[in-house]
Amino acid sequence: MRDFRGCAPQTRNPIANLLWHSLCFEHSVTMPLLLACTAHGLIHLLGAAKGFRLARVPLLSQPISVRTGLVWLAGAMLFFATGIALSAWPEGWWTIGAAAILVSTVAIVRSWSDAKFGVIPNIFILVGVVAGFMSEGPFSLHARYVRDVGHAVTRIEAAELLCADDLLSLPAPVRRYLELAGVVDQPRVQNFFAKMHGRIRQSSESPWMTLSAEQHNFMDMRTRHFYMMSSMYSMPVRGYHRFADGAATMRVELGGLVSVASASGDEMTQAETVTFFNDMAVLAPATLLDPAIEWEPINTNRVRATFTTGAHTIRADLIFSDSGDLINFISDDRYQATIDGAPVRKPRWSTPLGNYRRFGNARLASTGVGRWHDAGSAYSYIELTIDEVQYNVR
Repeated sequence: MRDFRGCAPQTRNPIANLLWHSLCFEHSVTMPLLLACTAHGLIHLLGAAKGFRLARVPLLSQPISVRTGLVWLAGAMLFFATGIALSAWPEGWWTIGAAAILVSTVAIVRSWSDAKFGVIPNIFILVGVVAGFMSEGPFSLHARYVRDVGHAVTRIEAAELLCADDLLSLPAPVRRYLELAGVVDQPRVQNFFAKMHGRIRQSSESPWMTLSAEQHNFMDMRTRHFYMMSSMYSMPVRGYHRFADGAATMRVELGGLVSVASASGDEMTQAETVTFFNDMAVLAPATLLDPAIEWEPINTNRVRATFTTGAHTIRADLIFSDSGDLINFISDDRYQATIDGAPVRKPRWSTPLGNYRRFGNARLASTGVGRWHDAGSAYSYIELTIDEVQYNVR
């Protein structure tokens, strides 16, 4: 699978994150905010320098006391901290930004005749702060995702180890795949976490958008929480697919303000059931031992699976290479959503896979494509690289 153009995945290093966010074109909201915070912070240092009598500042003709100089300095530090937090603390940077604007406004008012034009960058940053609050604040899709995952992860218990005999009931291609994946002598999978990046589009004619995403799946509860981040028209796009309590919902918001897609209902739940089973096969092969799966061998490299959860039963063909790797997953039971999110069509859906590598003790495909097949043609609507997979997360 070819390399993706666009941003690299987020890492645990905040400095690396900041550099990537600054350099990537797709983060065209973050970059102007970073520049505005940095420039505004430097200007505030001028007020601090005059207040502390460290330098003459011709641009500021009004006298500035030491106390007011401290306000200017505090504003500078808060704007610099906001710029760093844009990447290092994406879910809460807006709190620092709001404090920076408040302190900056106090400093500007005290030196109004010289500093009144500082209101302009404050307004610009305020727009970003509001967008950040709506995208990552306590009422956002991200906050709901975090709450849902936190509620589910408290139920994890000690897991027993799988042994070679546990695989004997599986069809030969599936058994060989699990052996290659390294599931023997590993704990049974109760939940798994995955982080990924790539690109996505609405249709074969639509432009690609860069994408980063993460998800948590819980096997005993048949739960899947998938949260994605992208951008559209230089505005952040956030999406949350929730599959829990026997039902699925999906919501996508532009800038945390406007809903651009929303879906629920029986068709959506069936679509997410197919996706849930695809996650099992691709990201957590050990879960293919689930008794809710019925297997039908087709040939030496192809098996058909029937998976039932709740009121929904779906079928999919798993195709393996001669060496035993899963190389494709095909289902005719997944609904395709329209542009507003409503799942109304059911063409063939496949996910070609490749580039196997190690994720801890597991050997998994690290790249995959989501593809629709309709009227004799096919197009890819999502391309992903898997960055991280963890099992039995507590």
